[in-house]
Amino acid sequence: MKGLFIAFALAVAASGAHAKDWKEIRFGTDPSYAPFESKAVDGKLVGFDIDLGNAICAKLQAKCVWVQNDFDGMIPALQAKKFDGVLAAMGVTEARQKQIAFSDKIYNLPTRLIAKKNSGLQPTAASLKGKHVGVEQGSTAEAYAKVHWESAGVVVTSYQNQDLVYQDLLSGRLDASLQDAVQAELGFLGQPKGHDFAFAGAPVDDPKILGTGSAIGLRKEDVDLKQAINKALAEIIQDGTYKSLEKKYFTFDIY
Repeated sequence: MKGLFIAFALAVAASGAHAKDWKEIRFGTDPSYAPFESKAVDGKLVGFDIDLGNAICAKLQAKCVWVQNDFDGMIPALQAKKFDGVLAAMGVTEARQKQIAFSDKIYNLPTRLIAKKNSGLQPTAASLKGKHVGVEQGSTAEAYAKVHWESAGVVVTSYQNQDLVYQDLLSGRLDASLQDAVQAELGFLGQPKGHDFAFAGAPVDDPKILGTGSAIGLRKEDVDLKQAINKALAEIIQDGTYKSLEKKYFTFDIY
């Protein structure tokens, strides 16, 4: 009888956990990645990911709470329940899927190298040998550069956030940087500070490391939240909300 009681109690507890009422959803984000997430002059969080998260919460009639976190610490913070989801241009990769779950795709972004105009650099180990390339800690760009370039003599330097990468690129401490192309184009190359820089070569390609698109990172046990977010995301895409948000930041299809 004691065993039956314990089994019943565990079943009730599990049922209660699964049926959590998500009236508040906390999203972790790294505001150094415009136009997806950044800080306005008044300190307010802005960007496509911020608008998308708020739209998802509106569909679910939930309160959106935004928690700032360095990108390389996103997964540990998610697992520690500092927030409920990661909405920060996080690519879906095999390595990350072993640790956390993901929502359906929210967009798909190529990864590209940027360097000084007419530098002649290409996104290859041979071209970058002896050069200094900056990447953001915890990013798929960092993983790609370390696997494909570092062992061949390229100096790969990781930074706490993307803004620091660009600062050292501008100062000349870096020869190039690797990041997603949309962020690079709109957050740096399209700004006055990026005037003397350009994309160097074609996008790099390695689906295993770079992933197959970006999504919202979630804890594996929060199956109900994943289902709710996927439902809301599908509605946002179907009713035109996604396209409306997309046009606010981009002149091309990011999905």
